[in-house]
Amino acid sequence: MNSNGSAKRIAVLLVDDHPIVRRGLIHFINQETDMHVCGEAECMESALKHFEGGGADIVIVDIALRGASGIELIKRLHARFPELPVLVLSMHDETTYAERALRAGARGYVMKHEPPAKVVEAIRDLVHGVKDLYVSEQMVARILRHVARQPDPVASPMDRLSDRELEVFQRIGAGRGTREIAEELHLSVKTIETHRAHIKQKLGLKGATELVHCASHWVRDQVPN
Repeated sequence: MNSNGSAKRIAVLLVDDHPIVRRGLIHFINQETDMHVCGEAECMESALKHFEGGGADIVIVDIALRGASGIELIKRLHARFPELPVLVLSMHDETTYAERALRAGARGYVMKHEPPAKVVEAIRDLVHGVKDLYVSEQMVARILRHVARQPDPVASPMDRLSDRELEVFQRIGAGRGTREIAEELHLSVKTIETHRAHIKQKLGLKGATELVHCASHWVRDQVPN
């Protein structure tokens, strides 16, 4: 409770590299009487800097950010603030990224095509401890199958890739060259070339052309119709 007797509003930090998306999120979150946006960021560095001067009750993170990915940010946040709820809000299919996000330390995953009410519900449930995890029923079933070691009917070849390899693969599909990817991820060109080789081996791709073709089709298919 505040000193005036009213309940403390939930402080939400938004991390998304699209200003228009952030504006929309700020608008509908601030309309709720029990929560408000306390800060916004477009990359991992600015998100982490927010905690130098304050904090947040929950962080909403997109998978695709400027520079380091949302998965890397989730890992950093979980290492520093293990009790802080992190909710992923992304256009990327949950079958590819939700489990990775949960392993990194996220507590929920909502896709951007869901209605705003879903995001508001997830914020309340995670902050107030109503749910330990906020994911779709399909993801709950998938996680239970993995625990029970049962075959996953929606398993993807991308599951074979590490988080970093998937990050490189996504950037290849977005049209980035090896040197550009190295600069964005603050890695050496040699390291990116090694990742490319591992990706081709794991996905059974024969050469660079086939890798680019496969990656570009995968990136295109990630955008909901």
